[in-house]
Amino acid sequence: MNSTSDKSDMALFWGCFIALITTSYAFISRMILCGGDFISDFGLDKVAVGELQGAGIWPFGVSIIIFSLFIDKIGYKTAMVFSFISYLAYTALAIMAYGAIQGVEGDALVAAQAKGYKLLTWGSIILGLGNGAVEAYINPVVATIFRKDKVKWLNILHAGWPAGLVLGGLCTIALASNADWRITLGLILVPAIIFFFMLIGAKFPKSEREQAGVGYVDMLKELGIFGAFVGFGLVVAELGRVFAWPQTLSWALTLLIVGAFAVITKSFGRIILAILIIIMMPLATAEIGTDGWISSLMEGPMKAAGHHPAWVLVYTSAIMMVLRFFAGSIVSRISPLGLLAGSAVLAIIGLSSLAAATSLVAIFIAATVYAFGKTFFWPTTLAVVSEQTPKGGALTLNAIGGIGMLAVGILGGPVIGAITEQTAETAIVQQTNAETYAKVSKDGSYVLGSYKAIDAEKVATLAKTDKATAEKITAAREGANQGALAKIAMFPMFMLACYIGLILWFRSRGGYKAEVIGAGGH
Repeated sequence: MNSTSDKSDMALFWGCFIALITTSYAFISRMILCGGDFISDFGLDKVAVGELQGAGIWPFGVSIIIFSLFIDKIGYKTAMVFSFISYLAYTALAIMAYGAIQGVEGDALVAAQAKGYKLLTWGSIILGLGNGAVEAYINPVVATIFRKDKVKWLNILHAGWPAGLVLGGLCTIALASNADWRITLGLILVPAIIFFFMLIGAKFPKSEREQAGVGYVDMLKELGIFGAFVGFGLVVAELGRVFAWPQTLSWALTLLIVGAFAVITKSFGRIILAILIIIMMPLATAEIGTDGWISSLMEGPMKAAGHHPAWVLVYTSAIMMVLRFFAGSIVSRISPLGLLAGSAVLAIIGLSSLAAATSLVAIFIAATVYAFGKTFFWPTTLAVVSEQTPKGGALTLNAIGGIGMLAVGILGGPVIGAITEQTAETAIVQQTNAETYAKVSKDGSYVLGSYKAIDAEKVATLAKTDKATAEKITAAREGANQGALAKIAMFPMFMLACYIGLILWFRSRGGYKAEVIGAGGH
């Protein structure tokens, strides 16, 4: 690229790329610790782990949706600065959580663990808000500067996500023998400082919608009543849970927002967007939710093979990173929807195979298939939304990602935790009996209702009098963790059915085509 504008566009692109690396590094380093050190340090069960994981995910959705409503007014740079400040705050709170439990023993430890857990939760919430701000500006910026080749460049941009996962996974593995996990989390500041100085002086473009002269109300119409109901309904529901609002208040606020959309837009929203919103919720759980849990779920067979369980995530992420750079050539031969359908098939096969893999070779063969499956889900969906709803600008492009993050944070993470505990219950009862399971379990509740979970303290107590049974319980639970991946395959199964339906629908309309503002229709 020879022109000054082309060079500035590429500099802006790579700044956005590093910002996404920061986001994913923060995500995965925290997720791996949630499945490891945080469990022992803060006395967490699987569902509590899922809720802590979710605390870093649902604010992502809140942030990206709220920013998307106003980002054209406040500017992309404002969102960038906000994200940088959020990373600083998260690091500080994580350090405070670490300090809360150091040197504390006995009865005081429970209170200290609760304090540390609260600090981690609030730090995770702030981190999620910052991560959402990153996505709120990088996606519309790249979709605008590469508007004629969105699938290619949004996939390349989102190669930054698995790149951060690889870096986070490698750092976590390298520092695994060091009990001070502050170092792992603190390394987030390295890419954060880099993207801040790359972008603070950059000139951000106006959105594709603004450049085309599409009005604000027309943008809202693309999202419409349905998108507002799902997106803001999830936002309000989670805020209500966090701040203990009455459920009636949550419903009232949701209906107020949706009513405002109805009055202003008088539009249900684009049907294609509504379908993609429905698909995005299981998609986010299948990709991001599984990535967050996979190190924990594969701990048993990977440790048996003599390797750190995070290697599965690092390996699949490395494959994603490489493949996303080639999305352009792949989409030139197959439609975006065909790519998504094929990806769903591979994800189903990969997850089902991972659930049964025992040898190291079998694990990594299955992981390869799963990696090929999940690679193109997220960025290709964003590209389809941008191509089919260009009038929606930053709002529709980011709302789809925000809804996905909200869904996995509110529902997906805890649901995977509940699936894991249910699978463990079945395995333990088979290896021992129902009475034994009752002795080592405890009751809990989450957003979808009640659950039973293994109580580590009760297992430890049992080991003092019946070591053999305690060992059976531990072994059964580890095996059940891995087996839960087979049940997670139901999410890409649902997605596949939807993709097939969309492919047939577009064929009936003459085939898949990207819509262009001003070219007729939408």
